[in-house]
Amino acid sequence: MISTHNALAQMNRLRDELDRVFGIDSSSWSRPGVYPPVNVWEDENHFYLEAELPGMSIEDLEIYVHEGDQLSIKGTRKLSEMEGAKLRRRERAHGEFQRTFKLDSDVDVQHVSADFKHGVLTVKLPKSETIKPRKIEINVGDSN
Repeated sequence: MISTHNALAQMNRLRDELDRVFGIDSSSWSRPGVYPPVNVWEDENHFYLEAELPGMSIEDLEIYVHEGDQLSIKGTRKLSEMEGAKLRRRERAHGEFQRTFKLDSDVDVQHVSADFKHGVLTVKLPKSETIKPRKIEINVGDSN
């Protein structure tokens, strides 16, 4: 008979293996403290990252591209001041954070742009021209 603990451990190993095979990072789905929550996607010409950062100001954020294919977001989420109030419950995280994302290919660092509206940071990362397909012209020679 398999113990409950052993069965759960086997299920976790299977999930980790399937995530690895399919390139999914589900390790942060239920892990507390992963901040900010993000969506990352791509189209033919760009990578995009959207991060939820409610209540933050742009002065508290930094964005970096490292080694041509890694995007880092770091910042500080300040603790709300509540003078004269007695705190009953605190669920909103505060303090410094940093997240780094490895992209599938290099980006054109000079043309990366970022917008911050309504507490949502959107980063647009153009893919490097060197990774885009290039049509090769075929020269027609004289058949003599």
